[in-house]
Amino acid sequence: MHLLIAAAGSGRRMGADRNKLLLPLLGRPLLAWTLDAALGADSIDWIGIVGQSVDRSEIMSLVSSANKPVKWIQGGSSRQESVRRGLAGLPSGTNHVLIHDGARCLATSLLFDKCSDAVIDGKAVVAATKVTDTIKNVDSNGLITGTPDRENLWAAQTPQGFVVENLLKAHGKAQELGWSVTDDASLFERLGLPVCVLEAGSENIKVTTPFDLVIAESVLSFRLKA
Repeated sequence: MHLLIAAAGSGRRMGADRNKLLLPLLGRPLLAWTLDAALGADSIDWIGIVGQSVDRSEIMSLVSSANKPVKWIQGGSSRQESVRRGLAGLPSGTNHVLIHDGARCLATSLLFDKCSDAVIDGKAVVAATKVTDTIKNVDSNGLITGTPDRENLWAAQTPQGFVVENLLKAHGKAQELGWSVTDDASLFERLGLPVCVLEAGSENIKVTTPFDLVIAESVLSFRLKA
């Protein structure tokens, strides 16, 4: 299985002046934990890291002794463009791909393997967790307009996995029609293509704020002691 890791983010919402993936987490860059899980997954044979040139040297130093091929791919001005460039950088003949946000540093090797199994089985898949909060629809004036049934609500995460040919077509259509989305599954949804969820659990958070960093430190500390 081929894996693309989106690592072209910033530290704006973290209040940092650098890529948040390079901030320290238990004495190591946050991205190092993401890479540990990816490199430890039996199903992952090749990794492409999609990032910005300013971070290339520091990020690639994290995989200098990796046990699998790791390729640097220059990212774009948006996540959508970065993934499109990542797809273009896949080795010729690649049939399946997982896309993962580098900021989801609590993803496990087992989760990567489960997503790989689903994609190889012919499915488009999204790691996700059931919503436990009561969700409200709110209008532009801040007034509640409805309460959707949370039994049918899932919070989408990554990894997300697809047949490469289908994902390339979806990104091509998005570029043609000017679609702007925040994850690749949304492109499939717009095209009416089926996507299934794979339960990943609530631990698989995306580290975005300083509070998220505290949670990640706590979870990793617990895992290391177990």
